Amino acid sequence: MQGKNGKILIVDDDQFIILSMKMLFDRHFSLVDTSTDPNKIMQLLSSNSYDVVLLDMNFSKGDTSGDDGIYWLQKIKSIDPLLSVITITAYGEIQKAVRAVKAGALDFVVKPWQNEKLLPTVKAAAELSLSKRKIDKLRTQQLLINENISKDFSEIIGESTQIIELIEQLKKVAPTDANVLITGENGTGKEIFARAIHNYSNRCEDSIITVDMGSITESLFESELFGHVKGAFTDAKQDRVGRFEAASGGSLFLDEISNTPLNLQPKLLKALQERVIAPVGSNKLVEIDIRLICASNVSLTNLINTGNFRQDLLYRINTVEINIPPLRERPDDIPILAEHFLSIYKKKYQKKNLRLPNYVSKKLMKFKWLGNVRELQHAIERAVIMSDGDLVKSSDFKFLLADSEGNSKNKQDFFNLELIEKQTIINCINQHSGNLTKAAKGLGLTRGSLYRRMEKYGL
Repeated sequence: MQGKNGKILIVDDDQFIILSMKMLFDRHFSLVDTSTDPNKIMQLLSSNSYDVVLLDMNFSKGDTSGDDGIYWLQKIKSIDPLLSVITITAYGEIQKAVRAVKAGALDFVVKPWQNEKLLPTVKAAAELSLSKRKIDKLRTQQLLINENISKDFSEIIGESTQIIELIEQLKKVAPTDANVLITGENGTGKEIFARAIHNYSNRCEDSIITVDMGSITESLFESELFGHVKGAFTDAKQDRVGRFEAASGGSLFLDEISNTPLNLQPKLLKALQERVIAPVGSNKLVEIDIRLICASNVSLTNLINTGNFRQDLLYRINTVEINIPPLRERPDDIPILAEHFLSIYKKKYQKKNLRLPNYVSKKLMKFKWLGNVRELQHAIERAVIMSDGDLVKSSDFKFLLADSEGNSKNKQDFFNLELIEKQTIINCINQHSGNLTKAAKGLGLTRGSLYRRMEKYGL
């Protein structure tokens, strides 16, 4: 720990001890708070993030049992288990010091002390607290990352003019810390673009944390994003780091930000403007350092016009806007993507000799792909499963077979996007036997998005 880093709290009813320690530590730590009243410990802990507490063992007049110190030690550790506590005890009370260590104290100081021994002890304790907090943050980051690592690919795949232009934009945007809004239909690969921005940024050595804004209930919104302290609400069994704090130093990806409830948007805006958060149940402000990337599959401008999205929030999140065109507008990418998915699934299903003939690729290029890249991926996986022999045939794609047989009895309806979307939703719900969670996943939607579409079509 270099320079004046670390925050210290000294709690002792002897003013001389407090003064002596404060004079010693002021030169070496960024903050040294003191109190002669242990009843103020909770208030002090709620307003500051200390690295070390130096705690006297006796506060009641005439009491030398050390029970006071054990009581306050346990209270401190219950609030912040990662905080290093060093007890202060008189010479000849080593048994009490040992008892304190068993109760959770890191070490003890015997009065009178030697400054040349006390200072390294407190510095080491502060280092330990900082290391524990860093490890706890990394553990939280890893848990959040593990929720999102089951992705089939993490690179942008395509050679169309549109993709080449998008990659050129990314080269300019990624190295900056500018907030980015990625727009595009469901299934176009918005998260893949977000990860590419992070991977080519100056923050690439830290994590990118993904939040599906449509999956967070209003009651847990603040807890998920900002974290909470133990006891903040009924199920808060322990302190929890929120997504903002977990992403600090790296990037935060807010997927489908259009799903953020209007009444909660001011809280999100405040956190983004002030770059500080307060975990639920705590008055302690936590500074955050994030690069913000958002995504939306609907027009946020339209939502602003209907009163469902704040204009000032849009200004905050879209310093740069990147639009990913639907797959049907870049058919040249379809064969490349199809081959990419084929290589994945023929390995997964142990059909290493399977090939995709040119005539099938050309048919895939003519299909509309309303579900975009995600729909193509699912179609290739199913075709690999259903295929016989070494070639993927048109018959392995139901929609191509139907098209070749002229199964388009009402051509006007065929090009009606709303009717197609409605029927797709019906088919997917039926396929999953009414399980809306699985249906939403199959459609590439959040449950909230699926509910809104069902309401729109009266399903």
